[in-house]
Amino acid sequence: MKSVNILPEGYKEFYSVDLQKDKKMSLLVNGIAFVIGLLMFIPMNFFVPISTLFSMENGKAEYMIKMLSIAVLTVIYMVLHELVHGISMKLCGTKKVKYGFTGMYAFAGSDDYYGKKPYIFIALAPVVLWGIVLAVINFCVPYEWIWVVYFLQIVNISGAAGDFFVTAKFSGFSEDILVKDHGVGMIVYSKIYE
Repeated sequence: MKSVNILPEGYKEFYSVDLQKDKKMSLLVNGIAFVIGLLMFIPMNFFVPISTLFSMENGKAEYMIKMLSIAVLTVIYMVLHELVHGISMKLCGTKKVKYGFTGMYAFAGSDDYYGKKPYIFIALAPVVLWGIVLAVINFCVPYEWIWVVYFLQIVNISGAAGDFFVTAKFSGFSEDILVKDHGVGMIVYSKIYE
């Protein structure tokens, strides 16, 4: 699962995604994220009503701590999500990972090129890792705190809409593709698609 830092001879660009510049694509990915979030929210509400998150039964202080926890943990989660992308890139041989925030998207990117399977590994690593970690934590927290952790799980799964989109899209491409991920966009190269 090694990356390459120079595009091999004969490869040509045939597909690209840039969520900063392509507003239609950005709306599509954000729409997918919204639908995923809704599909996660509605059924959970039948098991643990969302009202438990806003309950002041245990006092106003606990309520405020829950709200602050969601805000702080969401920011921490976004950083950890991108770090896992970066670590995955390193595992695939990248020497230098670039991290950033565009105002709408946090990102990890590099100047390297990744094969199809390594790139799908990089794309899905954070959602899988944090999905498992958050699911385990969700079973360990008190009833009143379930929505705090579950909210992070919604952010995890719905926030990976872009990762799901590129995984689905790239899965249909030939095995020879090379992907250059510069953060909020990627360029796909191939010998076959010219």
